[in-house]
Amino acid sequence: MHPLRFFKYCPVCGSPEFADFETRAKRCGRCGFLFYLNPAAAVAAFVFNSDGELLLCRRKFEPYKGTLDLPGGFVEFDEDAECAVKREVREELGVDGIDVEYLFSVPNVYPFSNLDVRTLDLFFACKLTKQQVLSLRAADDVESFVFLKLEDVNLDDIGLPSIKKAVERYREGHC
Repeated sequence: MHPLRFFKYCPVCGSPEFADFETRAKRCGRCGFLFYLNPAAAVAAFVFNSDGELLLCRRKFEPYKGTLDLPGGFVEFDEDAECAVKREVREELGVDGIDVEYLFSVPNVYPFSNLDVRTLDLFFACKLTKQQVLSLRAADDVESFVFLKLEDVNLDDIGLPSIKKAVERYREGHC
């Protein structure tokens, strides 16, 4: 369901003349205010151990509860993507001090509160030391985690479409 359908009145002047302008925009017929609904930024990490195995998290909550995922989440206001991915890995797995390298992005539709939230998912890679691997713990919205060889990851076990696309893209070397 498109999020703009909930915008019935102009947020500037309160007019009910707040009408569709484009697929992702509404314009007020009274004051002329133009509102674009742009994608939210989200981050995800390809986290590898010293054996080159990929860390996958099992989602604790909906959407896609119980499916595999990469650690990550939404970028906060006034936060850059690099800090966001480090924060998400710390919150979800208890690991600090990781170095991240930007890989690529994938557009996504994230179902949340009966809305189709458009996101732009930014993917990063990082490698954990043996000590960091030993300190891992599932927290926040991660139920559990597992390390798998990249070629052993079953894409059907991954719930989020952008994560599936990203793992497939990474596996094929299209970074």
